[in-house]
Amino acid sequence: MENQFNKIDLRIHLYSILLILLVNCSICYGQSIGISNNWQLGYASWYGPPYGHTQFDYSSGSLVMSTDSLEMDLSYDYANISDEQGNLLFYTNGCYIGDASNDTMQNGSGINPSAFTDYCYDGIFIPQASLILRAPASNNIYKMYHGTLDDWPNPNSVLSFELYESTIDMNLNNGLGSVISKNTIVINDTLIPGKIVACKHANGRDWWIICLKAYSNEIYKILLTPYGIQSITTQDIGVYRTFFYGQAKFSPDGTKFGIFCALYTTTSTLEVFDFDRCTGIFTNPIDITIPQSSGINGGLEFSPNSSLLYIANVDSLYQYDLTAPNLSATKIVIAAYDGFSSPNPPFGTYFTVMQLAPDGKIYITSGNSTFHLHVINQPDIYGVACDLVQHGIQLNHFYYNTLPNHPNYFLGADTNSICDSLSGVGLNEQLKNIKIEVSPNPSSGIFSFHFPVNQNSTEIEIYDVLGNLLRNENIAPWSQYKTFDLSYLTSGIYLCQIKLKDRIIGRVKILKE
Repeated sequence: MENQFNKIDLRIHLYSILLILLVNCSICYGQSIGISNNWQLGYASWYGPPYGHTQFDYSSGSLVMSTDSLEMDLSYDYANISDEQGNLLFYTNGCYIGDASNDTMQNGSGINPSAFTDYCYDGIFIPQASLILRAPASNNIYKMYHGTLDDWPNPNSVLSFELYESTIDMNLNNGLGSVISKNTIVINDTLIPGKIVACKHANGRDWWIICLKAYSNEIYKILLTPYGIQSITTQDIGVYRTFFYGQAKFSPDGTKFGIFCALYTTTSTLEVFDFDRCTGIFTNPIDITIPQSSGINGGLEFSPNSSLLYIANVDSLYQYDLTAPNLSATKIVIAAYDGFSSPNPPFGTYFTVMQLAPDGKIYITSGNSTFHLHVINQPDIYGVACDLVQHGIQLNHFYYNTLPNHPNYFLGADTNSICDSLSGVGLNEQLKNIKIEVSPNPSSGIFSFHFPVNQNSTEIEIYDVLGNLLRNENIAPWSQYKTFDLSYLTSGIYLCQIKLKDRIIGRVKILKE
């Protein structure tokens, strides 16, 4: 099916033939913590004007635009990360990784190996196909999770078969960084391309990384800790999903998860879930059918205070009230496409992908190569008073649906959760009777134990039903995870307990299948 959106660059015109923020209840924007303060939008500078890049800098707390001279073409797939002072560290378009000198990072070429990546030499046009995180408890190691299309050019299917992890050490190459591992397969399955998103764990340190299995209602959940990937689990919840455009997002406070499935039909689907940052479990699924009257694209974003949800549906922009008991009934049409083209027809400024920015505003792309972005100036306000300004941001250069895939890097620990455990405050009293969580349970071999941390070293023990000690390991201070491979044990019930010195502080039964 041909995408109705056009692109000014003729060779990029070929794309149209393919299917294809510290936050709780209040937000602190424009701080010295500048990890998401740099955005770049546009095409490689060597084309000459009107190509090039528009630089967005939020270090002052407000948007400051300038011209940048990157030599990377940017499309839908764009991720970057800066240091806490707001200095850009590196970025990617899904084809390679660029460093702060605007050159290819050392060992940063050749990511996402596939025929489709080779075809998209000027940037992969899959929303949210790359995600960059600083590794928990590290100052110099960064993790990038990414994917591409792996069955292209299959006209009947648009799928990813791998989710990759690449690791960057910013201490190498004189501070410009080097890719020390690349294209490590994390998941090998039939995946919906892109929609790679993340939410801070309730401890305020670790990350939940999410992607979606295609032709199912299965959601993959990866837990990233200072020790690497601690677990990969799945949950069957929500509607049956094929491949789709659109976006997936966590609310800034991490309590909600939304998926906008922009389909190649007359209808699309909005899904909203509650999310437990401690356990990584989705609950209370809601699905809403949305008419898709024009195009095959769109986006989703939450308001800064996490109470409102916005859907960009090509020719319409909707708002939903997440605090209401009937979410579907709260739909408000904030705006309809006003016919504006940039720079001229047929390059209409429609409503496509969305991103909450460090200035507390939501920016929306146009679906075409244009000079303009839409902006919602007051996204926490209910109704049209949210102040959407269509094509309200004029850029210095053409861009194509480029907004960074930034999670809320500043979300702290959930103080109401047993997983708020990294500060160590008052934990010795809490540990008198702790809860040990096991996943999966039952299991055929691999058991992951999750428990509150303690300021002192503890021990974890595994016993059989006769009281024989089968396994004993120390738990380091501040640790809250332990994974055992018990595949060598016979099927049956076993007891796991945690001891602080000579005192048992928690027990749980496990079933070995």
